[in-house]
Amino acid sequence: MSKLTPGKLAGLKAVSTPDAIIAAAAMDQRGSLQKSIAKDRGAASDAHDLEVFKEEVTEVLTKYASAILLDPEFGLPASKKRNGKGLLLAYEKTGYDSNTAGRLPDLLDVWSVRRLKEAGADCIKILLYYTPFEKSSINDLKQAWIERIGDECLAHDIPFFLEFVGYDVSGVGEKSIEYAKLKPSVVSGCMAEFGKARYNVDVLKVEVPIEMTYVEGTRAFKGEKAYTRAEALQHFRDAEGMTHKPFIYLSAGVTNPIFIETLELAGESGTKFNGVLCGRATWYDGIEIYARKGKDAFRKWLDVEGVENIENVNKALKAASPWYLKYGANSLAELE
Repeated sequence: MSKLTPGKLAGLKAVSTPDAIIAAAAMDQRGSLQKSIAKDRGAASDAHDLEVFKEEVTEVLTKYASAILLDPEFGLPASKKRNGKGLLLAYEKTGYDSNTAGRLPDLLDVWSVRRLKEAGADCIKILLYYTPFEKSSINDLKQAWIERIGDECLAHDIPFFLEFVGYDVSGVGEKSIEYAKLKPSVVSGCMAEFGKARYNVDVLKVEVPIEMTYVEGTRAFKGEKAYTRAEALQHFRDAEGMTHKPFIYLSAGVTNPIFIETLELAGESGTKFNGVLCGRATWYDGIEIYARKGKDAFRKWLDVEGVENIENVNKALKAASPWYLKYGANSLAELE
């Protein structure tokens, strides 16, 4: 494992607990959040809504998180209310162009790693839609794109968090049992590819390698089986074996109870994951409150339900391992 440079070490420490676990909240949703607010309100939502929503979430939840992930488009006012915790800033445009094949990524027009760092970022985060089963011509574009960003983060000595989200190339859809059976290979393939040294990624932000509602013997199980519990546990272990890099789990839009059970399963498998970057599993149910009743009602909801949700996640993080172990160290002090 390569030695951490001073800037990368400082950035990782800034977004971690004192025990080197990443217990971060995610609030960089843009297009999807705006649509959700408008849908629940029954009327348009705007940039002001996004700024206010992000400020409220950040101010309340960072009391219980090690860091917050925000976007520079609507999240900078919120970044001033993060209770002294670490800051990750997103560098990609929200969503993807559905008129072009392959879910190709794009960077924010007026931002660079230099500018994100100047805006206060401790770490840079990129979201990439990726599957090993896509055409090689499309994946080649994505790989070169990640190489450029990795080099840019290296030049500015700031940690690079890469989040990849798999997708179905067959057209059946990501909610299908067919995709659930393929998902372990998608996640493992992504971890194997982007754990390579050439990308200069410091932390992989990964999906869990199973779809919980298809795991027999879980509380989330809905009756249709893609894997037994024992097979699901093995999928966690197999994915971990694909990389030596630190990695954290994303909540991928599931409910709080399902995400908690997922982390319990990861712990049961013995997987040495290094934390979470968890968004919708903590604040999603509050969108309707904000849309219909406004900021003050949403704040009250966050103070009770939102806090309870993030506390549940923090309890489940007892199963996580400190990321310094991935660098062959027994403590943070050994890396300094």
